[in-house]
Amino acid sequence: MKITDVRACQPIAADSPDDWRTTIGQILVAIDTDAGLTGYGVGGGGAAGIHVIEAELRSALLGRDPSPVEEIWDDLYDLMLPYGQAGIAIMAQSGVDLALWDLRGKDAGRPVAQLLAEDGTARIGEPLPTYITVWDGLAEAQAAGHRAFKLHVERNAGPDRVQRVIDTVRESREIVGPGVPLMVDAWMKWDLETTLAVAEGVEGLGVEWIEEPLPVHDIDGYRTLSRESAIPIAGGEHEYTARAFQHLIDERLHQVLQPDVCWCGGLTELVKIYRMARGTGIRVCPHRGSEIWSLHALAGLDPDPLPESGRPWMTWVGGQPPIVNGMVTLGDRPGLGVEIDETALPGLDRG
Repeated sequence: MKITDVRACQPIAADSPDDWRTTIGQILVAIDTDAGLTGYGVGGGGAAGIHVIEAELRSALLGRDPSPVEEIWDDLYDLMLPYGQAGIAIMAQSGVDLALWDLRGKDAGRPVAQLLAEDGTARIGEPLPTYITVWDGLAEAQAAGHRAFKLHVERNAGPDRVQRVIDTVRESREIVGPGVPLMVDAWMKWDLETTLAVAEGVEGLGVEWIEEPLPVHDIDGYRTLSRESAIPIAGGEHEYTARAFQHLIDERLHQVLQPDVCWCGGLTELVKIYRMARGTGIRVCPHRGSEIWSLHALAGLDPDPLPESGRPWMTWVGGQPPIVNGMVTLGDRPGLGVEIDETALPGLDRG
């Protein structure tokens, strides 16, 4: 089997958000073969990511056997040196890598999760508990069947904001009741003092983790949090390649790692991250893990899967398992199990 074409486009649905999540956050990659199989993957980087694929990656893939996915990843990564081997370049490579994994599974006639499961078994057909990320409407989300919740809270730092966050968490706990998992997401907008004060204030309220409280580059701040925070710290959504996660693991900067398979380098890198974290006591909980692109890793590798709700506006991705009563179930279709109606995506058609 040989690769005959590599195509990419930027899908925009009617309800796509009018912000970076659409313009930068997502691209669709299709890899065609002479065997009649097409693999699909989602990456990021928007128009710039598509340029990376068309200017650099496509020519390196044409005529190549798609089977040695990990070897191909290394070769493409070397090509990304002029692009910094991070950011948009790796977001684009993520989409290519996922499309290659889709091809690998389709060629084998098996779901990718089965290929990943080291004991030959995977949680296919088994409902997995999820968590939903909410800004508001917590009671409504619980009434709809969701069983675990991540709260987007006050994103400004400072002592006057701390009590607002504590009050929000306390009120949320009263709404959902005891024993229901609650997480807090600050989206890199706090400082060290705010984070420590919030962690102390919500201790005893059953908060599973505080997510990305500091900017990604504040390594010293995260070192302090790893020693002093009363609540586990989560992060990694905005990290690129397994090498970056090795640093997080070695220094134990996060207790929960959250790689995004569509940004971190694809499934090849996500598999490495799972294996690096094994035996360290550090949990891997992928960003948007209920999306089909990550769900195979959770079903095939994760001893305690807790996939996060994904992007509801990506209606152009067919085959995405729905979340029903707080649970998501991976099907047994070969590859990643995605269905793409290319006629609805004219940007993917070279003709």
